[in-house]
Amino acid sequence: MRTTLEKLGYQVEIACDGGQAWSALQAPGAANLAILDWLMPGVTGPDICRKLRGRKNGPYVYVILLTAMDKLNDLVQGIEAGADDYITKPFNSQELKARLRAGRRILDLQHELLAAQTELEIRATHDGLTGLWNHGAIIERLAGELDRATREKTPVGVILFDLDHFKQVNDTYGHIVGDQVLRESAHRINAVVRPYDLVGRYGGEEFLTVAPRCNLRSAAEIAERVRKALSATPVVTPAGQLLVTVSAGVSAATVENMRVASALIDDADRALYRAKELGRNRVECDGKVTSLTAARTASE
Repeated sequence: MRTTLEKLGYQVEIACDGGQAWSALQAPGAANLAILDWLMPGVTGPDICRKLRGRKNGPYVYVILLTAMDKLNDLVQGIEAGADDYITKPFNSQELKARLRAGRRILDLQHELLAAQTELEIRATHDGLTGLWNHGAIIERLAGELDRATREKTPVGVILFDLDHFKQVNDTYGHIVGDQVLRESAHRINAVVRPYDLVGRYGGEEFLTVAPRCNLRSAAEIAERVRKALSATPVVTPAGQLLVTVSAGVSAATVENMRVASALIDDADRALYRAKELGRNRVECDGKVTSLTAARTASE
């Protein structure tokens, strides 16, 4: 069997009994195509099939049972245990080749289906232009972080960013340039926030950041880092280099004042509106805490 499989171009791993086979199939990077003898010491081939089909995690393993049993009831029993196919002893090499080819087609198809499903999930939850979480997904994740914060008694910060004078960019240079500004702004925000912060495109030129375990002051400090990162260097576009600035509104849910997602976003939005009124390119917190606004340099 091993010689035949190697001649067919397969990389072969041998297990001497059922226990070894089961261990090998659970190892990281395990084969996803297995030929199991029906009768093995310790654990039988059908037993391993049941174990494989009963586990909740791990990739699908296509199983061919190798058996001397040729009665219909025996074969039905093997398939019902979770085997995908069978071959009887003594095996014919051409038949084995054909059954292996069929198994590989099934596995390739499954891989394509999983890839397509993953792609659909990404499209359903991510913004196509920036690659960030989309509006619905970032709201859902904010709600999840608030649930966790309630259980763990920790704060959650919320930052609403809005690019300054973005409509002028679109009106003056067109949407291709506007899209480039949005993509680069999203990239700079992601580069500055913490790895476990969540960033989404809230709508148009607005971005929503969820900062777990951040009180109002800590979230405002993250917002200020983002503000500086966006205004530090111009964005390179087909129309030339454009200086981009951002205004931010910050709110936070605390152990003493845990709020729902909509209330937090409303507070952040009011603070953002105040930042716009006060001249833009600044960070404002909701009214419960003194605002954090860094002095601007001449280069800004």
